[in-house]
Amino acid sequence: MFARGSKMLGFQALGSIDTMETSNRCVRYNFSPNFLHLKTVGATVEFSVGSNPINEFRMIERHYFKNRLLKSFDFNFGFVIPDSVNTVEHIYELPRLTNKEIMEMVKNPYETRSDSFYFVDGELIMHNKALYAYNG
Repeated sequence: MFARGSKMLGFQALGSIDTMETSNRCVRYNFSPNFLHLKTVGATVEFSVGSNPINEFRMIERHYFKNRLLKSFDFNFGFVIPDSVNTVEHIYELPRLTNKEIMEMVKNPYETRSDSFYFVDGELIMHNKALYAYNG
């Protein structure tokens, strides 16, 4: 199923999650340092669609440590039927990190960040942010 060094995550398995102001759409995740040694992570997301069909649904997610881009992900969902509840599983291949980088990320909680951009027909409809700590 998953290669060694992989982990499957659901929102309830993420550890501590703090939701900040919803207007900012920002979430804080707390992981153990072991998380940084994984090769892949799977995350399941559920979303619903209103009465109009979506022709091109896309998510671009970028992960940073301080001001350095660690990895960028691009997921295309394509067509999504109206009045539906959908589940999608994202498989993330995590970047290889040196021991020095891992130590820095553990020592600097919430300096690892991500931006998730959601597009419909090429137009940005939502932007979510997340902050990560690896000292849990």
